[in-house]
Amino acid sequence: MPAKKLSAFIYCMKYSFIIPVYNRPDEVNELLSSLTVQTEHDFEVIVVEDGSATPCRHVCENYEGQLDIKYFFKKNSGPADSRNYGAERASGEWLIILDSDVVLPDGYLKAVSEELHREPCDAFGGPDRAHNSFTPTQKAISYSMTSFFTTGGIRGGKKKLDKFYPRSFNMGIRRDAYQKLGGFSNMRFGEDIDLSIRIFKNGFRCRLFPGAWVWHKRRTDFRKFWRQVYNSGIARINLFKKYPESLKIVHLLPACFTIGELALVVLAACLMSLWPLLPLLLYALIIFLDSSRQNHSAAIGIKSVAAAYIQLSGYGCGFIEAWWKRCICHKDEFSAFEKTFYK
Repeated sequence: MPAKKLSAFIYCMKYSFIIPVYNRPDEVNELLSSLTVQTEHDFEVIVVEDGSATPCRHVCENYEGQLDIKYFFKKNSGPADSRNYGAERASGEWLIILDSDVVLPDGYLKAVSEELHREPCDAFGGPDRAHNSFTPTQKAISYSMTSFFTTGGIRGGKKKLDKFYPRSFNMGIRRDAYQKLGGFSNMRFGEDIDLSIRIFKNGFRCRLFPGAWVWHKRRTDFRKFWRQVYNSGIARINLFKKYPESLKIVHLLPACFTIGELALVVLAACLMSLWPLLPLLLYALIIFLDSSRQNHSAAIGIKSVAAAYIQLSGYGCGFIEAWWKRCICHKDEFSAFEKTFYK
């Protein structure tokens, strides 16, 4: 075969999955297992170990006969840098960025290919769901992160208060577009939304693929969930400082909720009456009924109330702190928040 044709043949791969991982060998095993049952097979898998103390090399080696898989170990530098590291070593036409705690249904790639054939684009994102095997807490957290009553449907819901921006747990982008944009930035928080904003601002076509959904485990307990959404609130202000037009009314709602919640609790204490708490109780009832209906479980409905309050209050507190430090005290992104997000 002539060298030119051989080169074209080698480069024909369509998809490259980029998976950064930090101390999650069990989750990586579940994700790789779900990749082995995809109904389409034109893909490679690139796992980038971000300086983990508990590496997953042995897990990846177990799939060498089933997947076109490449494993890399690098010094800890965060998920954004790890995704860029993997993208530099990818050969697919499309880069699909996944978090290590997701699992794919067997028709995931088929759904992606069908959407690309139906209406071409340069980037896409997909929604997430809770798997039946998830714990009640994980299902409650999944509900709070996807419900219209908590996030406004901006994470891929049918009803939404703002347009959909792909996030790093389930994001695809043409490799040439990724290279033109320079990949993920060095933002400490919100680097995936930063890339999504730059996709739109540079005129690339980006779409939501409703059928290309994933099961997303998210956090396993409410303490970790609080930290996650707290950092998301910080990220929104950091994004606002870079792109003032990116801040929408829906992003202000958790902060307003947090302030209002605190005001109602103080008022109830001052009046020694429960009446001021009625709006909070009504909201809790709405969450309970909606989640119980969706999950077919009153127990998950109760946990969803807690998850919803954590999601809104945690995001609101992070948003307010970041607003104070960055907009009032005029600190830069890194001096305002000394701790790294990914450790």
